[in-house]
Amino acid sequence: MSRPRFSMMPVVLGLALASAGCAGVPVPVTSSATGAVSIEGAIASIDTRPWTYDGNAVIEVDTADRGRVAVQLPARWNLCQATPVDVDALAVGMHVSAVGAAAGEGRLVVCQDPSHRLVPLR
Repeated sequence: MSRPRFSMMPVVLGLALASAGCAGVPVPVTSSATGAVSIEGAIASIDTRPWTYDGNAVIEVDTADRGRVAVQLPARWNLCQATPVDVDALAVGMHVSAVGAAAGEGRLVVCQDPSHRLVPLR
């Protein structure tokens, strides 16, 4: 009886790609002792269209030292510990402060902690 042939190459390649994708990803924001990250800057764009399919709305914020950061706001605030963001009170050009969890290069998610927020400044 012969054994079925199974190639480990797809598994090895998948693991290599997954680990390479995680290695050395820079966090584009200032990190706090709690793991939350914070930025300040001017709103460059507001896109709430992803909420129509339960995706994250994206508020792009131009920062002085980190470039553009995509601040993501979940469609289902009832699943978050953060206070919901009043998106209707935001406008392009408005100076804001955001605190959230890093979600890869140039991205921040406001949801997981009560300290997370996106608020206008001044």
